[in-house]
Amino acid sequence: MVDIDAAIGYVVAHGDPVERARLSYLRTGQRPDPQVIERIVAGQTESGGWPAAADAATPSIDATAFRLNELDDLGGLRGEPVDRALAWLATVQRQDGTWQEDESLAGEAPAWAMPGDPEATLYLTALAGFWMTVAEFEAHPHLDVPARYGSALAAAARWVVAQLRPDGTWPSFLAAGWHAAGLLHGQQYFYEAARLQLVLGDRLPEMSPADIASMAAALRRMNLGDDWLLQSARKRLGETQRTDGGWDSAEGPIFDVNTTLTVLRACR
Repeated sequence: MVDIDAAIGYVVAHGDPVERARLSYLRTGQRPDPQVIERIVAGQTESGGWPAAADAATPSIDATAFRLNELDDLGGLRGEPVDRALAWLATVQRQDGTWQEDESLAGEAPAWAMPGDPEATLYLTALAGFWMTVAEFEAHPHLDVPARYGSALAAAARWVVAQLRPDGTWPSFLAAGWHAAGLLHGQQYFYEAARLQLVLGDRLPEMSPADIASMAAALRRMNLGDDWLLQSARKRLGETQRTDGGWDSAEGPIFDVNTTLTVLRACR
């Protein structure tokens, strides 16, 4: 199984102040110093999204989702910065319910965020819809379906359902699967969400540690993962943990701490 103490030690040794604050909240629920939140919010654009790079001006859907993830790990997925981010996501949603990155980002966007690419469109729609759903349930936990951006999320869910193949697979990147499952579960497409989880279970043996961690954390965050899938994911994470306590990121060593924090979020 996962060596939690070793993972904690890795984050303490290699994490920056924001990452160590995320660790404290995940472990004990300790609220971060306001300066930690301010450090994240400082990069937010006037429109409400975050750019992919510190010196960039155009906000990115992928980068904004990453920042919402960070704020969630700090217990701060509500308040004015989050409201601005959600409002921006709703504003840039396309008429068919999808999200795409701004065309000006095409020269620097990774494959999963390439403007105009169908696979990237499905991934970003599932990603944006997932984090809007999580934020809405955080703000209104008594509601069965998120209300504030209900029409935006309903449109996104309808479009995602229309992309699913009869066997439950999807024509996009692997990570689109668990984010779509969260979005669809939140919109009460329970059958489709369950089908996605079955496919993810079949693909688990070939997944990277970073993908397994992200999947398990997302399913646990929405409380929709079947016990067998989460247990299998945690077992696999225990088998792939490094001797220094961390896990390999899919984006290179600079993101290894973030992947390790994602594992801790999945296992708490």
